[in-house]
Amino acid sequence: MAPTIPDSLRKLMAEVGPRWGTDIPKHVKLMVESFTPVLATAPKEGVGITLDLAYGAHPRQTLDVHQPHGAANAPVAVFLHGGAFVDGDKRRTPEVYGNVPTYFARNGVLGINLEFRLAPEFKYPACAEDVGLAVAWLRENVARFGGDPDRIFLMGQSAGAAHAAAYAYNKRLQPPGGAGIAGLIVVSGRVRADNLPENPNARKVEAYYGTDPAVLEEGSAVNHVSAASVPTFIAIAEYENPLIDVHCAELFHRLAIAKRRAPPIMRLAGHNHISIVTHFNTAEDALGRALLDFIRAPR
Repeated sequence: MAPTIPDSLRKLMAEVGPRWGTDIPKHVKLMVESFTPVLATAPKEGVGITLDLAYGAHPRQTLDVHQPHGAANAPVAVFLHGGAFVDGDKRRTPEVYGNVPTYFARNGVLGINLEFRLAPEFKYPACAEDVGLAVAWLRENVARFGGDPDRIFLMGQSAGAAHAAAYAYNKRLQPPGGAGIAGLIVVSGRVRADNLPENPNARKVEAYYGTDPAVLEEGSAVNHVSAASVPTFIAIAEYENPLIDVHCAELFHRLAIAKRRAPPIMRLAGHNHISIVTHFNTAEDALGRALLDFIRAPR
C-alpha cells in the first residue's frame, strides 16, 4: 500500500510554501530530504528497473527504464527532472526522482527516467537536442521493454519541462518526420526563458540561454505553440518558484487560443515546486490518476 504523507510533512509544506521563493535551494533540499524516507516505504513490487542505458555519447546522456511486469505494447512516460538548468540528477536520492517512473510502471505505463546535459557547459538548445536523441533511441528500443514506440509521452518538471516543451513545440529542433511523441506533460515548467529581476534563478537561466533577448524569445517554448502542437497537460503547484505559474498560465492560454479548446490543467493546493513531483507513489495520487487518464485517452 502506498504511504500517506505524514501530518508532520504536511505541516512543513504548509510552513515552507508561502515563503518558497525566499530561499529556493534550501527549500528544494528540505523537500527532497523529507520525502525520501516516505518514498522508501512506497510499493515497488512488479517493477523491473534497468539503469543507465546510453542514448548518446556524453556520460549524462543516459536513461533508466522502469518496466511493469509483463508489459506489452504499453504507453511510455519519459520523466525529465528539474534543476534550474545547471543542476539535478535523475537519481537525486535513492528514491527521488525514481518515484515518478515507478508510479507509472506500477500502473501499467513504461516509465523512463531521463538524464541530460547541463549548463553552463552546454547552451540552448543542447538539452532539447538531448530530448530528441532520447526519443529517437526509445522509438528504436522501447518495444524490447514492452513499450509502444507510437505512444511516447514526455513529462518534464521545471527546467526539465523547458527542455521537453522546447523539443515538443519547436519544429526546428525536431527531425523531418516530426517530434515522434504522442503528448507532453508540463509540470511546474519554466516554459518562458526569462531573466527578469523578480526571477531568483535568472542567472541560472542565463547560464543556459545567455542574455540575448532574441535567444531568450527563441528558447521560450510558449512562442512555438500552434494548432498542430501535441496534446498537452499542464500542472502547477500552489507555491511555485516566482513566475513559473505565470508562464504555465501563458502556455495554457496560448494552447487554448491556437487549438480553440483549453488543454487540461491541474493546480495542486498545498504543494510546492518540488512536492508536486516528490509526492508521486504516495497515497495522494490525484495528479497521477489525471495523468494516467491523459496518457490512456484515445487519440
